[in-house]
Amino acid sequence: MSKYYLTLFWVVLCSCSSDNIQTDYVYYRLNADISTLDPAYITDVNNGSIATKIYRGLVKLDDSLNVIPDIAERWEILNDRKLYRFYLRKDVTFTNGRRVTAEDFKYSYERIMKKETLSPNQWLFERVKSFVVINDHIFEIHLKDPFTPFLSMLTVPAGFVVPGEEVKKLGKDFSFKPTGAGYYYLEKWESGLEIRLKLRDEISRQSNIKGIIYRIIPEDITAITEFEMARLDLLGIPGNAFSRFKKHPYWHKRLEVVKSLNTYYLGLNTERYPFNLKEIRQAIAFAIDRERILNTFFESRGRIAEGVVPDFLRDWKLDQTIRYSPDEGKKILQRAGIKELKVQMLITADQDVVDLAEIIQGYLSQVGIKVKIKQMEWSAFKDAINKGQADMFWLSWWADYPDAENFLYPLFHSSNKGYGGNRTRFNNKQIDMLIEESRIAKNKDESRKLYREIENIILTELPLIPFWHRNDYLIVQSRIEGYRGFPVYTMDKGLEIKKLTQANKDKP
Repeated sequence: MSKYYLTLFWVVLCSCSSDNIQTDYVYYRLNADISTLDPAYITDVNNGSIATKIYRGLVKLDDSLNVIPDIAERWEILNDRKLYRFYLRKDVTFTNGRRVTAEDFKYSYERIMKKETLSPNQWLFERVKSFVVINDHIFEIHLKDPFTPFLSMLTVPAGFVVPGEEVKKLGKDFSFKPTGAGYYYLEKWESGLEIRLKLRDEISRQSNIKGIIYRIIPEDITAITEFEMARLDLLGIPGNAFSRFKKHPYWHKRLEVVKSLNTYYLGLNTERYPFNLKEIRQAIAFAIDRERILNTFFESRGRIAEGVVPDFLRDWKLDQTIRYSPDEGKKILQRAGIKELKVQMLITADQDVVDLAEIIQGYLSQVGIKVKIKQMEWSAFKDAINKGQADMFWLSWWADYPDAENFLYPLFHSSNKGYGGNRTRFNNKQIDMLIEESRIAKNKDESRKLYREIENIILTELPLIPFWHRNDYLIVQSRIEGYRGFPVYTMDKGLEIKKLTQANKDKP
């Protein structure tokens, strides 16, 4: 053990001894401090996973990813699907004791859309014509045009309700001193150390825990040590520690698999030679054995991607498939008169990504494509791919809400080139038209038909090559009961978890 890690170990040991652990709280790990708990500014999972316990919205997701009532006990969709009328519950209060009304939702949503708010979440309501309060318990959203995924979109953090009087009183400090209508409230936030949430009194009477403490631990090795010493109750397993826990005689029984909604892919810049040529993109797809890479290098920590849309969101069969056939890849290049290609692949400096890029490099060299790998710091990498400066790159897309539209529109519609999500700079008029039709489809059957057609075209054009949908793995202490992972972070309201008594613990 190096001097650095020995010192780090003793610092952690001294600063977080078992005497400091509160047995009536559940301990989570965050790999970085959060930046805000104001729904108007939340754009990432770390911020959002905490906010979803502090706030509530009109609707939420059930275990089957269907939209169900939350503060809205029911709703109607009227006026050719351009009017959403929500009937609010009368028993929901903010943690300051005031009852939630329709006016609060109007304020919350209009605040996001105001220019002076500078919210990055304006996209959520860009199709809204107006927000209308009928009375305290009836709230209406009028759309400019029908928009099929709209209800699903309201489950994201920007759809949460906030009390206007608290926002106005605190200003920018509301980000750090939030008031919501959720099941928890913020008890303490020590920047860089921990974030403590406490159950509201009316909820805690039905639970055997007082709250959740998120410990901020950037280093994976420290987090693993803290978990093994029982100073964390739950741990998202870092990729390089997966085998360690899976092969452990005890801990493998405490693994929780979360089949997350994401797609990891190899992006090809369709505006730059050679990937402006469809046949070259097809040759790339034939040359790489995605399934073998998934089962060996990635240790089967995912599901092979048949298409772009994650398997749990797709209930249609695809005509097109991606298969491994290096001979076919060579033939395509020969027919194109290409003996050798040189391309550059941009990646982040994460070691797993570096190792994967070298594997891809090896496969492509076998069909005559030489790949130069360039590692970049994350912000520089993202800037480069957004500006179209990469030939090819490795990236992933995670669902904001559980609808195929959330993958197809940002990744492939020409209006989203670059910063909007379409980093392959794909431009196809037929795809644009079909995506726009799918967004105003009259029912799910019509949407499915259009989604299927879009995916089949994508698998022929191949602006990107989908590899897999990654699973996340959690390890849970034996004293914890009731916890389960969720495919979308906004589903975890922190209500199911129980902490057993000392006598019931089953130590490894």
